[in-house]
Formats: sequence, C-alpha cells, structure tokens
Amino acid sequence: MAACPACKEPLPSPPGTHCPHCGTALAAPHTPAPEQPGPSAPPSAPFTTTAPNDDTSPKTLTPQTVAYIGLICALAAGALGYRLLIKHHLQQSAALFIGLPTLIGVLIALTPRPKSITGTILKAMVLVLALSGPLFGEGFICVLFAAPLLLVVGLIVGLTVDGLAARRKKRAAKAGTLETLKRILPIPVLFAMSLEGTTPGLSFARHEAVRVSRIIPAPAHDVERALADAPRFTIAPTGILGIGFPIPLHGTGSDLAVGEKRIVHFSEGEGRPPGDLALAITERREGYVRFDALSDSSHLRHWLHWSGSEVQWQPASPDSTTVTWTIHYERGLDPAWYFGWAQRAVVTRCADYLITSCATPKP
Repeated sequence: MAACPACKEPLPSPPGTHCPHCGTALAAPHTPAPEQPGPSAPPSAPFTTTAPNDDTSPKTLTPQTVAYIGLICALAAGALGYRLLIKHHLQQSAALFIGLPTLIGVLIALTPRPKSITGTILKAMVLVLALSGPLFGEGFICVLFAAPLLLVVGLIVGLTVDGLAARRKKRAAKAGTLETLKRILPIPVLFAMSLEGTTPGLSFARHEAVRVSRIIPAPAHDVERALADAPRFTIAPTGILGIGFPIPLHGTGSDLAVGEKRIVHFSEGEGRPPGDLALAITERREGYVRFDALSDSSHLRHWLHWSGSEVQWQPASPDSTTVTWTIHYERGLDPAWYFGWAQRAVVTRCADYLITSCATPKP
C-alpha cells in the first residue's frame, strides 16, 4: 500500500491529489503513454511452412543434362580415336568410316536413355560432320562422301539399342538370351567390318581399272598429234569433278617416244597445297601408248594412287576416230564396298575429261 511521503500515513486507493492526513500535495499517478499509431502491418498470412532458399543445397542432374554430357564425352572420345588412327596411319581404313561412328554411337547409347537413342546418335553424327573441318581437319569432299556412311552406321546402332529397350518394356520373353543376342548382332558386325584396311591381310583387292571410249570427230593422225603435244587443260571440269577436287592446270612434255615424260600440275584441293603428277611413256606402238606414274604430290593421293594410263585410238571413219582411255589406279579408302563404286564414278569422269582435253585436236 502506498504511503504519504510527508506523514508516512497510508494513502487510500486510489490516492487523491492531496494526503487526507496532512494535506501534502501528491504527485499525479503515472499512467503509461498511449501508443502512437504507426504504419499498419500487413494482414498476417495463413501459416505455411516454406523451405529455406539455400543455394548451397545439392542439385540433381536432369536426364537431359546427363545426355548432353554423354554426347560431349562421346565426341571427345571420337576426336581422340581419330588422332590415334592418324598416328597409326589408319585414317583411310574402315576403322575411321565404320569403327569410329560405331564407337561414338555405343558411347551415346550407354548414357541415361533419352526418348530416342537413334535421334540422339544421328544428331551426334551430324555434329561430327559439321565439326569435321575444324575438329579433324577434313575437307568438303571427304565430308560429302563419308556423310551417308556415317549416318547409316549411326542409324543401325541407334535402331539396335532402341529395339532392345522397347523389348524390355514389353517383357516379351522370360528366357530371351538368344533373342537379345540376335538383336545386338549388328553392333559386333559393324566392329568386325571396321577392321577392313587396317592390315594388308584384312584388305580387299585395291587395283582398279576404268575404261572409257568415245568417238572424236577428227582423223586418227590428228588425234595422235594431239596426244603428242604438251597437255593443255583449257576446259574447266564439270559435274562431280567440279565439286572441289584438285584440277589439272597445265602440263609439260611432248612426243610419244618411250621414255618421254609428262608433268601435270594440279591445283590445291581442300586447303592442301598444289602438286604435280609425273608420268613416263613405257610402251608405244601403232595406235597405242602407255603412261606409267612416277610420282604424285597432288592432294589426289589422299583418295587414290595413280598407276598409269593406256590410250588406244583407231579410225572409226575417214573423219572420226575411236579413242579408248584406260586408267589404272589403287583404291586408297576402305571399306571397298562403299568407296569402290564412288571412286570408280570419279575416275570414269576423269578418263572422259582426259579424252576431251588431251586426245581431241584443238582448233
């Protein structure tokens, strides 16, 4: 109970302004100051539990991200494999054109499966072809000729893996080991096919010969005179020969006697420097001459190796001559079943072009 500060007598409750006993004025009782109005707080939201925004919490990789990582690793493995093939001089064998795309396809198939392995592998092959210039140093012609083969190999690998996955989904058979082996058979077959050209014992016959005959509207003696002159290449190659192959610019050497030489200077090709093809006459008789290759520093040796040429001419009429040009060469690329026909098509056009340029009398 409160007491008067002067007389110490107890004060009533509530105390007044003066002590009832001695009349001493009392201090006014303390009352808390009213709260000043402040900015109104937003209405409270219903109670919810939210996870803290912790940027350091571990994040899981999505299947798409893993697929991209697998694609990059597969392409890196392909680039490494290419360098190894170059080191061991196998860049013209089937190990490059079949084995390498098969390896890339299998590595992609081992990554977590996207919707379609086939689609992913084909995208990877297209990417390999697009990057083959800066990544592998290959030119347009190599890419053009190799593209169908790489895409077919990728398609076979992709369809094989997608077929196995579809069969697992259906759970077709309980004891399906034999069926599974049948389904994966294309992949080991592709790897076996990639061995072609890696050793002489695993190569098919490389010697090829292409023969083209045409009737020239000129007497036989004029055709012989044209063949005896120095080669002049005044007509630009067309068709498949005009897509980027090195083209003959000019030649030196004349006469058709045994021992005479011809030097044909070729342009650059696919960024490679120009070079020369040297030939010598090794056989001569009436209406016939044979040129054997001595050396070749042109970029053509990247695809094939010239052995020589045979030229025959005989009168078809008093004013026309039948000219037959045979080119002998060694196929430089494997597999033979794919590059054999492609090189024959190109060399056939070469023989036709040589008849026009070297055996047709100039006006």
